[in-house]
Amino acid sequence: MRSQNRAHSGTPANASTAGQPSEDTSGANAATKTLPGLGTALPTVGIVIVSVYVAAQILSDIGSLKIAAIAGFSIDAGTLIYPVTFTIRDLIHKRLGKGAARTVIVLAAGINLFMALYFQLVARLPQDPDWGQGAAFSAILGPVWRIVMASILAEIVSELIDTEVYHWWVTRISTRQQWLRVLSSNAVSIPVDSLIFCWGAFGMVLPHMVVWSIFAANVIVKGLVTLVSLPGIYLVKEK
Repeated sequence: MRSQNRAHSGTPANASTAGQPSEDTSGANAATKTLPGLGTALPTVGIVIVSVYVAAQILSDIGSLKIAAIAGFSIDAGTLIYPVTFTIRDLIHKRLGKGAARTVIVLAAGINLFMALYFQLVARLPQDPDWGQGAAFSAILGPVWRIVMASILAEIVSELIDTEVYHWWVTRISTRQQWLRVLSSNAVSIPVDSLIFCWGAFGMVLPHMVVWSIFAANVIVKGLVTLVSLPGIYLVKEK
């Protein structure tokens, strides 16, 4: 429309910029280079949801080191925050696409593994004798590798399943009723995640009844968090 207006007024379309140096767009082009699995440079909302996803993964893995007793159930404390990652993953899928969702899942798993290795290194460092908290630090944050590996495996498998179910829903069923795509994908991925994590982390060290109690509590809490977080899918626009 602007070029048409100039044409009607008898002014050449490029007259206003004549004699002025052309704008250097090399920086802008560099900022939009293709990223593996993520397409062009992330928009601000994409950066936010990816950051929140990774942060929730890290916090839930740390929280999983404690087994709490809530309403008669044994439950790892990471379950209080981990379920929201499924809905956040759906937001990433919706805003950035399937490839980005897969990339972020693997990235988060890698960061969690690095965190565990780093905690192990820190726990083994000689402590200052005046500090006196070395044993407590090692006991709490020193990685329990069966929990670490069970958590990472459960995350990768369940979140990738969540990705496929979500993608199947929006490509084969409907792009409407967005809350239903979240509910459907989480209904499949949550039991898978809980089964892998509970039995991988605690199956060989706790009585089976306790493990099943942790599993049941995981599924119930994650299901409730899913219901609460359903409206969150409307926070971002479709890709």
